[in-house]
Amino acid sequence: MADPVQLELNLTGGSPPLRDADMAYARERGRSANEVQVGGSHYKQHAIQPWDAIIDWGLGFLDGNVVKYVARWRNKDGVKDLKKARHYLDKLIEQEEAMSGMN
Repeated sequence: MADPVQLELNLTGGSPPLRDADMAYARERGRSANEVQVGGSHYKQHAIQPWDAIIDWGLGFLDGNVVKYVARWRNKDGVKDLKKARHYLDKLIEQEEAMSGMN
């Protein structure tokens, strides 16, 4: 069983990131997926989680990843995340142009 003290550090932004055992312990304690972030705290500081916006707006994989990387770039990997967002956006544009016969 996970150490409750270490789990609380992880849930409040401590390190190291949550392990699978920690996630199971958190679920047993009645915490939602939004209350537990694996691998950092770059989403927890926002009132709206990117995945909630992605689901609510009905976005797909490519446009959802654009939203995810743009939402976190200032708090995680900086310009690297913006380049990832651009990469997904470029693929989305290619896909949409191919489907509409444009190019």
